[in-house]
Formats: sequence, structure tokens, C-alpha cells
Amino acid sequence: MNILFLADNFPPELNAIASRVYERACYWVAWGHEVAVITSVPNFPDGKVFDGYRNRWYQVESVNGIRVVRVKTFVAKNEGLVLRTLDFLSYMFSSFWAGLIEPRPDVVVATSPQFFVAVAGWAIAATRRLPFVMEIADLWPASIRAVGAIQDNTIIRILERVELFLYRRSAKVVALTPAFKDDLVKRGIPAEKVNVIINGVDLKRYYPLPPCLQLKKALNLDGCFVVGYLGTLGMAHALHCVLDAAEVIQKTHRSVRFLFVGPGAARERLVQDAKQRDLSNVIFVEAQLKERMPLYWSICQVSLVHLKNVSLFATVIPSKIFEAMGMGVPTLVAAPEGAATAIVRETGAGVVAAAEDPGELISAIVRLCEEPDRLRMLGTKALIAAPLYSREEQARRTLMTLQEVLAG
Repeated sequence: MNILFLADNFPPELNAIASRVYERACYWVAWGHEVAVITSVPNFPDGKVFDGYRNRWYQVESVNGIRVVRVKTFVAKNEGLVLRTLDFLSYMFSSFWAGLIEPRPDVVVATSPQFFVAVAGWAIAATRRLPFVMEIADLWPASIRAVGAIQDNTIIRILERVELFLYRRSAKVVALTPAFKDDLVKRGIPAEKVNVIINGVDLKRYYPLPPCLQLKKALNLDGCFVVGYLGTLGMAHALHCVLDAAEVIQKTHRSVRFLFVGPGAARERLVQDAKQRDLSNVIFVEAQLKERMPLYWSICQVSLVHLKNVSLFATVIPSKIFEAMGMGVPTLVAAPEGAATAIVRETGAGVVAAAEDPGELISAIVRLCEEPDRLRMLGTKALIAAPLYSREEQARRTLMTLQEVLAG
């Protein structure tokens, strides 16, 4: 099979989209399929082109057998509505033209969150009379309304009409959570059109490691109980509540440390807030290469997933849950009751606290800190659950969906 995949992020970028697209494509290539990915020059999230790359109209490279086509876009930092929209639209137009001159694929796939990628994917497929598959990693534009990025209801309604148009024109829709499928079905998309394929983790990279003593020493974490937030520090995560909890815990449990590793639109504000509060138990580390992330997981006793108390976020399952499973690290999910809390409860891979509730967060962290046997049990259950959500299984099931589309 020859697969043309559209994604606006791809390694060396480090976000969930880049990892998901790249890791599955590696499996597909290994299984004998041809994969081309149309993406942008790496610049996420700071809006700065990575060293060794240039923002050109069209450039091609081979990455582990994957044909990677990078197109020119309006490079912008991952914050601010106008500039980000220009970034999204420029990718849509550039990727569409690139898709027209690519060797003819068998199927076109586009992945969200932002659906301008899907607009380009659908347009390529329609122009070249190819089947189109849309993957939903987020309910966009609902998610941007949930974080307050767009308040204009007229704009939201227009975007929602485009969204439904794309779902209806897709041969299949791949939803990364059951809640996404439920939402689409309620809005009139046939249930048989939507395949749920839950996100996963690359178990070749994420597996139990002894704590990296050198890293612990460098971060002054010897003898500490580390609560790790490893991932994007964004508007959807309400991380000011974590600082509220840290401020209290600093006075009562001096061994507890909060380790934030990653970029994001909220990062600078959080760093300044922590300084103003004089939070010596909070550590911020810049975004790291993907290869180094397991070292940071190795020094965490608990992985923290934190989301705003908005009903939409009950539908999402952050990918860091699966990375923590692979590492055998328990997850503390502070989020609205829904997809993420259900997975943690069903697998026993961690514990749950209410969203945006510093008091519950404090209680959960303190209990985990004071009950090492329970912590070990949760870590063991996380490790047992990990193979259920492997990237290989996700790649296999996605490929089966594409084959189903081609079979008619």
C-alpha cells in the first residue's frame, strides 16, 4: 500500500502528533508499505526553525524509509490566535499543492487536532479521486472554544460546519478515544464510519529503567519524591492549580518536588508565577530530545496528568498516560471524569483526583508519597497494562482500517 499522510508536526518536533505519525509510519515501512508524510519545517512550539533546517517551499528527505516532504509555512509561536491561524492556513495551501505532485498514493490520511490539515487532505483526495481518511486526535474547533481561544460564536459555527463536512466526506474516521466517536455519532455521523483506535506508546523506547543518578544529581533530586509533568504546558492544562498545590506541600512535605519538562504557551507565565511564590520545590526543564525523555521518566515516582475542568476534556486521553505505563510509573490524573480517568481506573495504573482542585491534588500526592507499597503496586499494574496500548498495535489497527477502505 502507498500511504500519503498529512500532519503539520513531525520529528524532530516532540509533540504527540509528531510521535504518533512517525512511530506508526516506521512500522508500516517495516511491514513493506510505502509512506510519504507532508509536513512543515520543524518549529513547534516556539516558532523558531530548528537548527539544520530552512523554511523552503519544497524539500524532501528520507527518515527511516519514510518519504518526508516539508513545505513552507508562516512560522509562528504556539500562542496567539491570528498568527497561529496564519500558520495553519499556510500549511493547508502549501501541503495541498505538494500533495498534487506527489507520486499517486492509494489513500490519503490527515490527522488533527487542527483540521485545516484535514481540509488539505480532503482536497488532495477529491482532486486526485482518492479515498480520504481523517484521524481525530481532538474535537477541534470545540477544544479552542473550551480554552477561550475563540469567543466569536459565528466563527465557531462556520468551523463546525467545515468539520462536519470533512467527517461526511471521509471514507473512514479514526477516533483516538471512544468519547470522540460518541460525539460524532450524536452529531449525525454513522457509527460504522468511525473506528476507535486508542493512542499508544512505543515500547521499544519506553520501558522500565533504573533512576538516572546523574540526572537526579544535576537537578538536585536525590532523596526526593518526584511528581513529573512531562509534556506540553498549555492553555488546556490549568497548571496554576498545580502551583497552588506545590505551595502548600512545600510547607508540609519537604521531600516532594514537582518536575515540569516541556514547552508550551503557558510555560513562561508558570515559571514567573513559581518565582513570585518562591516555590523551591518546583523545577522547570526545557523541552528535551525524544531520546532523552525516558531518562526523565526514570526519576519520577508519579506522572501527573492535569486538565481544565471543562466537559470537553472528559473526551481526551493524553499520550503521557501511555508513556508512563511503558516506564512502569503510576499516573495521577486530575481531570474531568471521562476517557482518561476511565483508563487509569480500569487498568489500575494510577489514581484519580478532581480537575482543578488543589486540595484533592495535595491529598492524592501526599498519600502516594506516604504509601510506598501502594505506589509499587500501581507501577506494576501500569507495566502490565502497557502492551494493551502499544504503538505497534495502534499501527496495525490503523493499517487494517486503511485496507478496509481500499477493499471498499
